[in-house]
This record gives sequence, C-alpha cells and structure tokens, in this order.
Amino acid sequence: MRYRTLGKAELQVSEIGFGGIPIQHVAQDDVDGIVARALDLGINFFDTARGYTDSEQKLGTAFKGKRDRVLIATKSLARTRAGITADIEKSLQTMSVDYIDLYQMHNVKDQNALQQVLSDDGALAGLMAAQQKGLIRHIGVTGHIKRILVELVKVEEIETVQFPFNPVETNEVRELLEAASEAGKGVIIMKPLAGGAFKKPSLSLRYILEQRVSVVIPGMDSITQVEENAAVSQQPALSLEERKVLEKEAADLGTAFCRRCEYCLPCQQGIDIPMVFLLDGYYQRYDLQDWAKIRYQEMLVKPDACQECGECEERCPYSLPIRRLLKDASARLERA
Repeated sequence: MRYRTLGKAELQVSEIGFGGIPIQHVAQDDVDGIVARALDLGINFFDTARGYTDSEQKLGTAFKGKRDRVLIATKSLARTRAGITADIEKSLQTMSVDYIDLYQMHNVKDQNALQQVLSDDGALAGLMAAQQKGLIRHIGVTGHIKRILVELVKVEEIETVQFPFNPVETNEVRELLEAASEAGKGVIIMKPLAGGAFKKPSLSLRYILEQRVSVVIPGMDSITQVEENAAVSQQPALSLEERKVLEKEAADLGTAFCRRCEYCLPCQQGIDIPMVFLLDGYYQRYDLQDWAKIRYQEMLVKPDACQECGECEERCPYSLPIRRLLKDASARLERA
C-alpha cells in the first residue's frame, strides 16, 4: 500500500481508504473480518458519518484493540455550534474512542449552508472548540457542489475537502483540485466508482489516483472488495487501451447518469431531484433497499408531485431525461 500526506493535516493516509456506507447492511462479525483484512493490507483511513445509521457503531466495535492503527473520519449534517458539538459527543460514545482524527461538516451544498457553518455560532466554531479540547484532531468539509467547496477550502481552519469524483463526474473538479492544492488542503474522493456503476472499478480508481488527491474511499462490504481495491495501489498507470475502455464506459454511463450537480434545482414543486436519484443508486447498487426506501418515504415531496414542466431538463448540463428517470426511480422506491 502506498501512502500520501493529507494536506496540512499531515496525516499519512493509505491512498485507498475505506468508505463506510455499505456496511450498514453487514453483520458485525463480518464487519470485524472486513476491517481486519483492510488493516492487514495497509488501509488505515476509514470514513463514516452520523447519518449512516449504525456504520459508526459497527466500525467502532471493529476498531477495538486497533485504535493506534486507524485514522477515523466521520461527519455531521449539523450546521450550528451546539448541533455539531452534540454530534461529536455521540460519535465518540458510539465508536467508544477518546478522539476522532478528522471531523467533517457534511454536505455543505449552498450559500445558506455555507453562511450557517461559518457564522459565529456555526458548526466550524464548534469544531474548533472540540479541537482545542482534543476531542477531534482535524477539521474538514464534504459536499457535491464544487463552487461552494472552492470557497470553503480558502478557510484557514478547514484542513481537508471531500467530494465525488470519477470518470463520469468531472464537472469543475480541476478548479477544485487546484484550489485545494494552492491552499494545502487534503483531498478525499468519495463516490469513486459512481455508486458501483463501473464494471471495471480498478480502472476508475487508478484514473483518480493519477490526480492530485490524498485518498480515495470506495465503499466496501466484503473482504473480496477490500482485496480488489487495495490491490490497485500496487498497479501501474493506465495503459492507452485501458483508458479507451474507461472512456467508453464513462460515455455509456454519462447518457443517463445523475452527477448530483444540482443545476436542475430548484424544482417548482419542491422535489429534491438529485436526492431521489441518490437513493435510487443506493437501492440498486449498494444492496441498501430497505434503508433507501425509508429515506425516500421521509422525503416531504415525492416525484409524483411532478407537473411535467420540463424546466429541470432544460437546465441539466447533461441533457438527462429527468422526468422519465424520476418515474423509474419512484417505481422502484415505492415498491412494498
């Protein structure tokens, strides 16, 4: 396993990390084995979140007796100082640890959220206070909207940035990578396999590792996946033929694949279009059908509210047939 420096945080992280979303549906005994194998293969960076149901708890249990070998990253959707302070305490208790290596403000996606987390009583203030107490060591941010993240990497106290990047999700990535590099921020790449859409995942991982990133965190729920992903660290640069294969697959996916850029929003009826597609991806690719359906049912406005105005399709930079895709996703997520 090769290691890279996580920006100004100066943590030495395995270039292949561990995404903690899929283990929500894995039994604890299996999680223990998966984590043990990951550590054996040199993976030391584990990412989870307060919102991933029991992911923190399962990873915390698997980390017992191994704390000195793992770098724990988690995150919270809280926007206020009080909210994120409470979530930090919950994370510490849930994982049974004394400190967390990296705590991130999760999915800061618009100017309103940005202003909230940076306010005097915002989430960043709470993270800084927790850092001073030794409860967390480093501060990061995650999101999907690159232009918002470009602003956040300029904030001195924020040490890392996490965002989706893969061969079909390249919009504004170059600008964000340059901004992060200039600011000395660590770069964590989520959704490197486009939610499991790539048939040849190793090609996507190798493509990403050619860029100025610190660590890539594919979601893993089996020892086989851990072994296959960890092996990428020892593989050479992509050959010309491999690049052609990857480009073709990316082109095929790109014809009907939501990158969650959110240009389709706002919907006049209040439908969170990217969220519907995100949950549908979890339903189809992560074997998280029950979890995805529960989250879908919690949505205040469902796709059946669509009035077929077509404005979302006019704004979509990828010309996706959004109205049809919403109907298809809704049909799956509405199943009893």
